[in-house]
Amino acid sequence: MPETTRYIDLPAMRRLIDKVGVVEAIRGIRDNLREDFGRWHDFEKSPRTANHSDVGVIELMPVSDDEHFSFKYVNGHPKNIEEGLMTVMAFGALSETKTGWPLLLSEMTILTALRTAATSVLAAELVARKDCKTMAMIGNGAQSEFQVLGFHHLLGIEEIHIFDTDPKATDKLMRNLGKQINLIPHSSTASAVKGVDIITTCTADKKLAVIVEDAMVETGMHINAIGGDCPGKTELDGKILQRSKVFVEFAPQSRVEGEIQHQAADFPVTELWEVIADERNGRESQEQITVFDSVGFGLEDFSGLRYVYQQAIELGIGEDLDLMPVIGDVKDLFGFMQPVPARNR
Repeated sequence: MPETTRYIDLPAMRRLIDKVGVVEAIRGIRDNLREDFGRWHDFEKSPRTANHSDVGVIELMPVSDDEHFSFKYVNGHPKNIEEGLMTVMAFGALSETKTGWPLLLSEMTILTALRTAATSVLAAELVARKDCKTMAMIGNGAQSEFQVLGFHHLLGIEEIHIFDTDPKATDKLMRNLGKQINLIPHSSTASAVKGVDIITTCTADKKLAVIVEDAMVETGMHINAIGGDCPGKTELDGKILQRSKVFVEFAPQSRVEGEIQHQAADFPVTELWEVIADERNGRESQEQITVFDSVGFGLEDFSGLRYVYQQAIELGIGEDLDLMPVIGDVKDLFGFMQPVPARNR
């Protein structure tokens, strides 16, 4: 029986990732995702709970199986950048289902970027063309490096065309990865996406935007749309969806928050687990356009948290917290609160 909770704060997460490496962390989470999505029916699932305001959203994302329960607290506040704060910040927990004991309390701002990259890679492995070598990265903010590293090292993408409306974001991406990966800056979305195999969109504005227009999308492309993740926030021209095969994480949530939120209630989508389980087809031809309408789902956090917990225990990283009471008489919580008598000297 556990008596403490492993705590991974930001410094501890940085040490953990320094030990295993960003790419290996994405790979490990990707492997967990494939395993967890492959046992889809083992999980109790629900759309996330979201509290919206005029400037952003705060969400709780739970999921569980017979062994573990996890949740993530995450926000999305595009204007935070004006205050010197991250647009997306998160923390989460992994607990024993049978006792409710929290095994892990962890930062998840970094972990969310890792698991989002891992999910993007998994989806592309499942439904993009197998000969993909080029990608456009539209939106060069906080998550872009993780996406670029994942696609380059795990999917073999050799050339990545990048664009952001903020030139400083593109400069930052070039500074961080330009010496190790072939990154090609562009002055517009249209220029960046022309002729590529994969388009990844990762923008932050909470509005019904059209980042990628229908005319920009060519036969056989795969679109990894990860920026549209709440009601009233999109990135793609709706006409693109009409001529594509669309894949989602969890349809009840995606129909409210994803690119498909303005499509008919019976708009056809395929959930990723169905492809992994061979219950439905992925890509059906080289010419087909595929879209991964990603909004982020609690099972992805579950996969990421159990990866972090395993690595933290194996590597001895993090500290143990006395977060929950372990007392002799479990009915005497009040007595447990009383001061310990001082010893006579």
